[in-house]
Amino acid sequence: MIAVKGLSVRLGEREVLTDVDLQVRRGAWLAVIGPNGAGKSTLLKAVMGLLAHRGEVTLDGRPSGTLSPRDRARLVAYAPQTPALPPDMTVFDYALLGRTPYIPYLGRESRTDRDVTGSVLDRLNLTPFAARRLGELSGGERQRVVLARALVQQAPVLLLDEPTTALDLGHQQQVLELVDRLRLADELTVVTTLHDLTVAGQYADHLLLLAEGRAVACGEPAQVLTVPLVSGHFDARVMIEQGPGGRPVVHLVRGEP
Repeated sequence: MIAVKGLSVRLGEREVLTDVDLQVRRGAWLAVIGPNGAGKSTLLKAVMGLLAHRGEVTLDGRPSGTLSPRDRARLVAYAPQTPALPPDMTVFDYALLGRTPYIPYLGRESRTDRDVTGSVLDRLNLTPFAARRLGELSGGERQRVVLARALVQQAPVLLLDEPTTALDLGHQQQVLELVDRLRLADELTVVTTLHDLTVAGQYADHLLLLAEGRAVACGEPAQVLTVPLVSGHFDARVMIEQGPGGRPVVHLVRGEP
């Protein structure tokens, strides 16, 4: 569903990404991990077409550079790490913005657009919040609303940049379980950036480890979350053991006082 070859991005004088390759099959979940400044968010923005880049990006077999913004938005929905949430806008109206790729220029939303939006809010248990203003929501509720807007696009690919940022443990789990259920039900292809290595290993099918703008490892969680790779690229003392389903769990090891 997504194929990236030789992707490089320069921002100012800095080469943020260098020759990154990746492939994500339809219906899979890829988590992009790496230390701060490794280029994780930049990778998602480049795939979405928000940043100039060198190399090839192919979406559902179509070169990204040949797609109009409207066609790209029908293929890929992107939720940034810190989206702009107008505090006075209602939940319904914000989610309805996801229908923009389907609304004619100078036109208005149709009955279908409103029905799709209502259906997504219902699936995310947000119908009771439809008339609430964004500024009145909790952190977990806002994250669900951001996800709702992305799902309203009805795009087969979801790019989620740190979807659990600033959420407590329970809300993190709720958001991740929700993404996983929707992925399986609708055969969505999901690419997320995640800071928590254990969480990434528990939910994603494959992990891509970025370090200093380069892809240094890619594979199933147990192949990427190893002591040499994690300790070497995160400069951390860790212990890794098998968790539920044989997936790796990463523990920090306290150093000597």
